[in-house]
Amino acid sequence: MKVSLINIGDELLIGQVVNTNATWMSQQLIAAGMDVEKVYTISDNRTDIEDTLQQAMLCSNAVIITGGLGPTKDDITKKTLCDFFDSDFVEDKQTFDIISAIFEKRGYPMTDTNRQQALVPRCCTVLLNKRGTAPGMWFEKDGKVIVSLPGVPFEMKYLIDEEVIPRMVKYFNVGCILNKNILFQGIGESFLSDRIEQWELSLPKYIKLAYLPKAGLVRLRLTARGNDGDKNDMLAGIDTAVAELYKIVGDYIVGEDMETLAEVVADKMIRKLKTLSVAESCSGGAIASSITSLAGASQYFKGSVVAYSNEIKEKILGVNVDTLLKYGAVSEETAREMAMGVMNTMDTDYAVATTGIAGPGGGTAEKPVGTVWIAVASKDEIHTQKMTFGDDRLRVIERTVNQALANLLKMINK
Repeated sequence: MKVSLINIGDELLIGQVVNTNATWMSQQLIAAGMDVEKVYTISDNRTDIEDTLQQAMLCSNAVIITGGLGPTKDDITKKTLCDFFDSDFVEDKQTFDIISAIFEKRGYPMTDTNRQQALVPRCCTVLLNKRGTAPGMWFEKDGKVIVSLPGVPFEMKYLIDEEVIPRMVKYFNVGCILNKNILFQGIGESFLSDRIEQWELSLPKYIKLAYLPKAGLVRLRLTARGNDGDKNDMLAGIDTAVAELYKIVGDYIVGEDMETLAEVVADKMIRKLKTLSVAESCSGGAIASSITSLAGASQYFKGSVVAYSNEIKEKILGVNVDTLLKYGAVSEETAREMAMGVMNTMDTDYAVATTGIAGPGGGTAEKPVGTVWIAVASKDEIHTQKMTFGDDRLRVIERTVNQALANLLKMINK
């Protein structure tokens, strides 16, 4: 079953807004057993919308459109679709009630312009948007499905999860789809591929493998497809494949059915009833951000210190001035004292500290850009590691976060 995506918005074409919607939708659709055939990015233009929709319908079973559903005059998607399907507008009462409740809650009067968002083409099935004022719309034509959704990410995601995918799975009888994710750290994609080549070749034909690399991480996704009656056999096949994978590269596996190391850390810390604090220099709070972006972080995470200057390292974390003078801020000794300082100050079971040169400037022959020291501490031990992560600032920070969390996991698992 093939799906095409059409993302509407001049802001996408000029680079003012990054098209994260297409990436996220593709991931969800593929996980649900559908193949994304094409992705189009077009302007808020009637002709472009009509021409692209016709083209997409030729090569796909379903088309999902995002954007252009706002209340202003430049949002023309709904009117274009109404004409495309030779329909007229009617007011949807449930949508009107949702819009009214939103404006009442915010204390704003609802204008005629806002009320027009409750108007939908008579021929569509309304997908109630409980996160915003623009409803989703489901059209059917010649065995094809066309869905129009708001471009606001959290509204679109709600509708995809709650309405679109469940309806498409049922409408197109997608069958049984099972996904299993295995997260690796400490081994590159090409090295992992070489190590598991024979294992990959021996997978049952109904299991497909995808490599999903990030900075310092590789996620393998196993997707099994079949009929509903095959579910038990498919589950057994995945379990057998994963068990064999552990025998080959188990030392590099850090988690299952999780996308980030922060998720794995959260699971371990909460289950073990342990606490964590963080002291960051070169990573600038990125470790703390990855932790607190997940619900439930307050159960184990006490806090962090972003100690960018030597003054803060001394006054807040207790790093000895002689350590900084003798070894420098980017050193094993400073990283150790940062970790011990934040752990003692916040009275936690574990602590992580980072100090380095993220770049693009500031490097020396002895300590080039990308040099990072990571320290992980507990009440009983402390582990330090020197890494060199290249000269791309954002990539240095991302790799620092992943390596620090990976080192923490090793200590937790002892």
